[in-house]
Amino acid sequence: MAAAKTVSVIPAKPKQNRTAEANARQKLRVAAYCRVSTDNEEQASSYEVQIEHYTRYIQSNPEWELAGIFADEGITGTNTKKRAEFNRMIEECMAGRIDMVITKSISRFARNTLDCLKYIRQLKDKGIPVFFEKENINTMDSKGEILLTIMASLAQQESQSLSQNVRMGIAFRFQNGEIQVNHNRFLGYTKDENKRLVIVPEEAEIVKRIYREFLEGASLLQIGRGLEADGILTAAGKPKWRPETIRKILKNEKYIGDALLQKTYTVDFLSKKRVINNGIVPQYYVENSHEPIIPRELFLQVQEELARRANLRSGEKGGKRVYSSKYALSSIVFCGECGEIYRRVHWNNRGKKSIVWRCVSRLEEKGSDCGSPTVSEEDLQKAVLKAINSIIAGRDEFIETLRRNIETALGGEFDESTEAIDKKLEELQHELLRLASTKAAYDSVANEIYRLRELRQETLASNSERQNKRQRIAEMMDFLESQSGVIFEYDEKLVRWLVEKVTVFEGGIVVKFKTGISVELDYR
Repeated sequence: MAAAKTVSVIPAKPKQNRTAEANARQKLRVAAYCRVSTDNEEQASSYEVQIEHYTRYIQSNPEWELAGIFADEGITGTNTKKRAEFNRMIEECMAGRIDMVITKSISRFARNTLDCLKYIRQLKDKGIPVFFEKENINTMDSKGEILLTIMASLAQQESQSLSQNVRMGIAFRFQNGEIQVNHNRFLGYTKDENKRLVIVPEEAEIVKRIYREFLEGASLLQIGRGLEADGILTAAGKPKWRPETIRKILKNEKYIGDALLQKTYTVDFLSKKRVINNGIVPQYYVENSHEPIIPRELFLQVQEELARRANLRSGEKGGKRVYSSKYALSSIVFCGECGEIYRRVHWNNRGKKSIVWRCVSRLEEKGSDCGSPTVSEEDLQKAVLKAINSIIAGRDEFIETLRRNIETALGGEFDESTEAIDKKLEELQHELLRLASTKAAYDSVANEIYRLRELRQETLASNSERQNKRQRIAEMMDFLESQSGVIFEYDEKLVRWLVEKVTVFEGGIVVKFKTGISVELDYR
């Protein structure tokens, strides 16, 4: 007869807050983690108090051995990526050098539920409990993870609510034109005792130099190398000037005393990731918020030149950028047949070496049907110099033409004042705030604000262009009146100052000056 089936129960071993290695050592290696999320004096003192408290607390227990105090100061709790001490503590736990972790509360440990549970489970797998004093939760208890999930979720909601309140406060300040700028890395400005932006004279001169050299034809790389050669440091105190750093200075509206607020925004309160604001959330443009370093007209000239250089490309479709500041004629010589730019190249024709200028369509496009001529650099420079001398020779006639341009072609007044646009924009801003809860009406007003802002910008650009032309004409008149005779040598600096464009045809060239006057002649 078969033996009767018997079932015996093997009870589960009670959970203990100690690893086998810890039991063998008798004393439990306990570490504490503390974090202070802000940098004001009250919280900073709390930070010191926490370290002192945990040191005394752990050392007072005869069964515990202090395994370290890990403390992060002034760092967000919603993400663990930037919490160096927290991450170091986890590494120590994983390496088997810590048996237990004590912390004040769940919100001090993490406000992100996923992060919180991830690390606690990771530690739990290693037999390492985390004890939260405030909530009296030990993660090794049977009820620990249930309570932990609830408490961590509440902590996450608290963080989200706080983030929303902060965002609303910032938006309110923006609407009132209150700007916030990190002046520690803002070349040209600092803040006074009232937290207003004020100019730092020696730094302002560096900003002016960058704008001046850019308009004189220097490239971003060239400007940076010049600053480095003179031992001038960036706003961050670094010796290396990168082209992108120069570009940001040239495009920063704060140098004309204005401020565009909310250029970036936080995607969500957990990741803290900031992205460029392309109209997803409102922006606020504050005019005359502080003292300018750069005149508005000069700033608009720089934006125009930035756009011009960005649009200089070789080839018909999406060719690479070809702006070069090495030579005065770089990027201003064009083909009269196909409209492409001319490039300076070293030519080797049957063993004879020379420097010539040639249309890029003939250089880069296989089978190009462009029949534009190849011009030697010497002939091209002679032709440009000849054009300048032709104006000097006929200066009386040209000066009279320039005067008529100022009086008639350009007119005595600007095209349109922005006063009416500004008044309408102010009315619409109030209307926009009133209709914030009515989406259809809100969108309609917002679209009208965008339209008026573009119209206003176009008007300012047009007025600036007219003023710029007047200034160039006045400078040309002064130049012609100061010349006593012809110029015998080609001058790079003079060409940069006077010439806007050179167009090469089969029979000759057309030199267009920055005043609008053009001279046609043979380049041979």
